[in-house]
Amino acid sequence: MKKESFEFLLSLLNTPSPSSLETLGQKVWIDYVKNYAHRVEVDAYGNAVATLNLEGKPKILVNGHIDEIAFQVQYVDDNGFIYFSPVGGPDPKLSRGRKVNIFHEGKVVPGVIGTLAIHMQEKEGQEKTPKWNELFIDIGASSRDEALEHVQVGDLVLYDSEAFCLLNDIWISRGCDDKVGAFVAAEVLRICSEEKISAPCIVAASTIQEENGLYGASMIGYSIHPDIAIVVDVGHATDIPIADKKKFGDIRLGKGPILSHGSVNHPGIVDYLNKLAHKLSLSHQHGIDPRRSGTDADALFIQRGGIPSCSIGIPNRYMHSPVEAFHLKDLETAATWIAAFCKEIKSREEILPSIEKEPFLEKRF
Repeated sequence: MKKESFEFLLSLLNTPSPSSLETLGQKVWIDYVKNYAHRVEVDAYGNAVATLNLEGKPKILVNGHIDEIAFQVQYVDDNGFIYFSPVGGPDPKLSRGRKVNIFHEGKVVPGVIGTLAIHMQEKEGQEKTPKWNELFIDIGASSRDEALEHVQVGDLVLYDSEAFCLLNDIWISRGCDDKVGAFVAAEVLRICSEEKISAPCIVAASTIQEENGLYGASMIGYSIHPDIAIVVDVGHATDIPIADKKKFGDIRLGKGPILSHGSVNHPGIVDYLNKLAHKLSLSHQHGIDPRRSGTDADALFIQRGGIPSCSIGIPNRYMHSPVEAFHLKDLETAATWIAAFCKEIKSREEILPSIEKEPFLEKRF
C-alpha cells in the first residue's frame, strides 16, 4: 500500500466519527480526496461527496459510511455517575471496564464504564448480559452538578482505542465498520484520477448515520441519483474457532473482498464484477444477502425508481466491538477491483438484463 494511502487509513481509523457527529472523520476524508476530485461537496447533514469527471457517463457511485457505533449520554445521577444509551448496535457484554471518551463542546472528557469487582458478584449473575440502563460511566465527579460542568445530556461517547497491528498485516481498530469502506471509496477515486480514467463520472461518497438507519445513503441516493452504485462495507469473517460456517458461510481475512449475491445486489453488476475479478486474477469471496444487505445498498437501490446497486464486503472479525480486525490486502484488492470496474464499464445498459437475450424466460413461462 502507498505510504500516503496507509497514513490516510490510520488517520481515518483513529479519528472519532460517531453516528450524528461525523465532522472530524469527514474532514480527514475530504482532505485526502480533494487532491483527486474535480469537485468536493458536503450536504446539510454532513455527507461528503467527491466527483471526478463531472460530465462523464455512466455516473458510478462508490460509497462507504464514515460513522461508527457509539453511546450517548442519557442521564446524570446525584453522585455524578453518567448513564447512556447505545447508538447503533454495540454489544453490552463488552462494555464493562472499558475506557471511554465523552465529546463535549469540542473537548474530550475521559471516563470508564464501571464494573463490580468479581469478588463482589453473585455467581449466578456473572454470565448475565447487562441492560444498558444498568451501565454507567465514571468521570471522577463527586456530584451531579460537578459532572454537568463537563458533560451534558446528548453528548456522544466512544471507546478509547487506537489502531494497531497483529501478525501478518492484520489490523485492529474500533470503527472499521465502516471506515475501511470509506477508505476504499477514496482509494478508487485516487486510482481513477492517477490512471486518468476519463469516460465515466466517478462519485466517491462518505456517508453519515448508516448505523442509525442508512440515513446518509438515502439522502445521496436521491440527490446524486447515479446510474450504478457500489457500496463498500464490512462483512463477517468466520475464520475464528467460535463462528458457525454452516450458519454464516466461510469468509476469511486476506482472501479477498466479499461479492454479495441476492436481494438488493443487482445480478448484472454481480455477474460483471465476478467475471472481471477472474479476468484480472483478483482474489475474492462470495456471500449472500437473502433478504437485505444490512448496508447502505438497502437505502440506495430503492431511490427514484431504482438504482442498480451492489454491496462489496471487507472481511471483518469481531464486528461492532472495540477490536474489529481486517487485512490490508483485502482493502487494496477491493479498491483495485472497483477502479477496474469503473474503467471498463461503458454504460448502464451493460449490466441491465434484456428479455430478448434471456432464453430461460421462454423455458420457464
